[in-house]
Amino acid sequence: MTNNGAKENVVLQDCLNYLAFCGIYSWRNNTGAVKIGKRFIRFGFAGSSDILGILPDGRFLAVECKRENGGVISDLQKQFLKQIQDNHGVACVVHSAKELQDVISREMKITKNITF
Repeated sequence: MTNNGAKENVVLQDCLNYLAFCGIYSWRNNTGAVKIGKRFIRFGFAGSSDILGILPDGRFLAVECKRENGGVISDLQKQFLKQIQDNHGVACVVHSAKELQDVISREMKITKNITF
């Protein structure tokens, strides 16, 4: 997994792969909106993170993925991450799967390392 200057979708896929490698139940969380005819339809929860999951100890996991060289977190995303943290979940913003590995290692004492 090499994401030197990687785009957000590459970071996201690398993170999903790392979580799967660790056996952590997680999924891609799509949100957005689309206009169909005259109707504007929203899907997902505005501000929710790119990856959601459940850690082995039962805590909720929210991972917001941003490209390595930038990426802005919206106010709604900040509010969502704060709600997860305030309710004893694990919420983070990462720019690489290595950053996620560091978070998971710290939170779960998991030592499954991958060379990124």
